[in-house]
Amino acid sequence: MTDDAVTLFTDGACENNPGRGGWAAILRTGTSEKTLSGGYRRTTNNRMELRAVIEGLKALHRPGLRVTVVSDSEYVTKAISEGWLDRWAAKQFKKKDGFRENSDLWIELRPLLAQHQVTMQWIRGHVGHPENEACDQAAVSARAKPDLPIDEGYENPAGRLVALGETLL
Repeated sequence: MTDDAVTLFTDGACENNPGRGGWAAILRTGTSEKTLSGGYRRTTNNRMELRAVIEGLKALHRPGLRVTVVSDSEYVTKAISEGWLDRWAAKQFKKKDGFRENSDLWIELRPLLAQHQVTMQWIRGHVGHPENEACDQAAVSARAKPDLPIDEGYENPAGRLVALGETLL
């Protein structure tokens, strides 16, 4: 693996759905590896799956990398690889009855994806894949921590979208 190739393993976990949530990401390039994790007091599993990808990409300090994101979330992998995200963005994340779920996170993710050459790889979760299992354990541990912060996009979605309003226009 060359220095410009990164594998990003991700997972999200939620105790009940919605409920306490955690996310984790493992970044690997060559022989280097870094694990990141965090959580929120009330959120959803899909938001944690997205947050894991966002935080993993945010941790990359050099643009133009070849990044393979390995996730057990079909919601995340298909939205990116099958062009759903681009179609949602073209409609400014609006649906007939308001904004698309998790619009704030998709808006946050788009410029991060644009900084790199990202390939999505879906894997079946909880079948013994070592990095997926490690991410799951880290996400579960993160959601169990005391004093978790508020997931503003979940608990105050209208306010979060107002804050992101410039991106929507």
